Amino acid sequence: MDNFTFNTVSDIEFGAGFSANLGKIILKMGLRKAFIVTDPGILAHGLMDKALSDLSKLKISYEIFSKVTADPPEEIVLDACNRLILSKCDLVVGFGGGSSMDVAKIIAILAKEKQTLAEMYGVDNIVGTRLPLIQIPTTAGTGSEATMVSIITTGRTTKAGAVSRVLLADKIILDPLLTLGLPSSITAATGVDAMVHAIEAFTSKRLKNPISNMLAVEALKLMSKNIEMAVTDGQNINARSAMLIGAMKAGQAFANAPVAAVHALAYPLGGNYHIPHGLTNSLVLPHVMRFNMDEASKLYSELAHVVLFDREVPQDEKQASEMLVSYFETLPKRLGLQTTLREMNIPFEDLPRLAEEAMLQQRLLINNPRELNLENALEIYKQAY
Repeated sequence: MDNFTFNTVSDIEFGAGFSANLGKIILKMGLRKAFIVTDPGILAHGLMDKALSDLSKLKISYEIFSKVTADPPEEIVLDACNRLILSKCDLVVGFGGGSSMDVAKIIAILAKEKQTLAEMYGVDNIVGTRLPLIQIPTTAGTGSEATMVSIITTGRTTKAGAVSRVLLADKIILDPLLTLGLPSSITAATGVDAMVHAIEAFTSKRLKNPISNMLAVEALKLMSKNIEMAVTDGQNINARSAMLIGAMKAGQAFANAPVAAVHALAYPLGGNYHIPHGLTNSLVLPHVMRFNMDEASKLYSELAHVVLFDREVPQDEKQASEMLVSYFETLPKRLGLQTTLREMNIPFEDLPRLAEEAMLQQRLLINNPRELNLENALEIYKQAY
C-alpha cells in the first residue's frame, strides 16, 4: 500500500434544525461576533432566520455580507474581506451554497494575513493562519464545507483555486431542513455534482487512498439511492438527509483525491455561459467516462455494483462499466436536467475555443485516469453537443 496523507475537518454536527444552534456553538468556541457570508436568496427565503434568532437571544453580535454570486469574482471576495476587517468580527460563517462557503474560507485568511489573493492561488501557497470558520451548507452538492479548496473567478471566463489545509473549517453544521425548499432543478444539478465528485475521487490518478475510496463509495451509495426521491419529493427529510451527508462525504473524498477531466471540461461552460456548475458537470460526465473507459473500467465496474444497487450487474468489467455510463446518460433526463450543449444554446463554432480553455486546467487534467489532449477535449464537447 502506498503512503498517503488524509486531511479533513475535525467537527461535524448533523441534525434537523441544528442551524438554530449556531449561537450556542459560537459561545462554546469562546467567540462573540460573527461575520456571516451568504447570498441574497438565502436571506430572501428566510433560511437564516432561526440561526440569527439564536445569535440575538445569546447576545452574539453579527454582520451579514449577502452579495455573493455564483462563481464569485475577485471583486466580491475583496469587498467581503474589507467589510470583515472593518467589522472587527472574531469568526466567519459561510451560510449557503459552495460560492458562499468558498468566499468565507478565503476571507477568513485574507483578513488576518498580509498575503494577497493572487499569492494564495495554487497548492499549499497559503501562509499563516485564519479566523475561526464555521460552514453551513444549504445545498447537497459542492461539498465545499468539507474541502480545503476555494474556487474564485479571476477573469471573464477563468477561475483559480487556492488549495490548503488551512481552508478546512473548524466546524460543519449539516441541517437537512435548510435544503427542503430547494427547487427540483437545483436539487438535481447539485446532486449530480456531488456524484461527480465521488466518481472522480475514486478514479483519480493521483492521491487516491483507502480513506478517500471508502468515502467516495459511501457517498455514491447514499446518493444513488436517494437523488431521485429528493428531486421528486423535496419534502422527504430522509432523502434530503442522505443527500446532504453524501455530498459532504464526496467533498471529503475529493479534497484528498482530486477531481479531473469532468471538472476541467465543465469550467469553460460555466465561465463562458454562466451555466450552474452542477449542470456543467452533468453535461460532460458520461462522455468523459466513456473516454476514460479503457483505463478506468476496473474502477467503474466496482462503482457500478454500488450505484446500480437495484439491478443485476455483470461481473465482466467492460459490461459493468458500460452499464454505469448508461446510468449517468439517462439519470439527468429522469431528473429533468438538460443533457446536451445544444439545449444550452452554446454555438457549435465555440467548441474549439472551449477545448483550448479546458486544456488550461492542467491541475485537474493530471488527475484523469487517461491522458487527454486538445483533440480529445474537442471530441468530447462534440459528443456532448
